[in-house]
Amino acid sequence: MGWVSYIVSILEILLLLYVATLDVATRLIRNDVCLVLALLGIAGQFASPMQLIESLIAATILFLLLFMIFQRRWIGGGDVKLLVALAIGLPPTGLIELLTVTSLAGGVLALVHLTMRVLPYPKLAPVGSSLARRVYAIERWRHVRHAPLPYGVAIACGGIWAILSIGL
Repeated sequence: MGWVSYIVSILEILLLLYVATLDVATRLIRNDVCLVLALLGIAGQFASPMQLIESLIAATILFLLLFMIFQRRWIGGGDVKLLVALAIGLPPTGLIELLTVTSLAGGVLALVHLTMRVLPYPKLAPVGSSLARRVYAIERWRHVRHAPLPYGVAIACGGIWAILSIGL
């Protein structure tokens, strides 16, 4: 792994951590972050044009499949953008790992959210409360209002796993 690929991988992981945090806080995945991830993916594969072409083809197919799922409102648009942006920078085997780990992490995320639905409804966290208590109070409030899962967290887990596995 060359130093450029190493730097690209670190930047991608940092961006994915940012995406996960932002998705929990706002339930939004920013377009500019997805664009930077896609450009970093291209930069990371610039030395291997054939692999880049394979990745672009796989990302296009993934986009078409995810767009159909998005049309049925089963997945958010930000999730589609994030998965496709990550797919651009991964070889086909990395894409399979991304989707597999994302699915597993999404299942864990769903179980956590289902568990939170039966826990007692907390009062608003007072000033000075721990971060965990504040996040719990806000997430529980979102459950009552049937807010969507922050699936960007699961995608970030899958992306970090795939980046680390192809880089090592």
